[in-house]
Amino acid sequence: MNINDRTNSFDTDDINQNKVISALSYFGILFFLPLVACPNSRFGRFHANQGLILLILSAISGMLNIVPIIGGLLSSVAGIAVFILFLFGLINTLNGFAKELPFVGNISIIK
Repeated sequence: MNINDRTNSFDTDDINQNKVISALSYFGILFFLPLVACPNSRFGRFHANQGLILLILSAISGMLNIVPIIGGLLSSVAGIAVFILFLFGLINTLNGFAKELPFVGNISIIK
């Protein structure tokens, strides 16, 4: 698994000033907070994008319950995967890193 680390492409001051607000972007609908609180922060925008991807994955995970018979199992496995990605993003953000989420982090919705 190759994790793309983009930390060096961000300004150190931007990271230090905005890592806490950027970490909140991983809490579901709060993905937009860095876009509002620090609109000029590239670090915040990066993590807002990662948070939005996580929110979409979480919604898809919840919808898997609709599938008959194996839906509950699929939903549980997907939910665990989303939780692991959440922890990965949250910990990296609070430590001042800009590492893409494994497998889905290269998707860019917010530019």
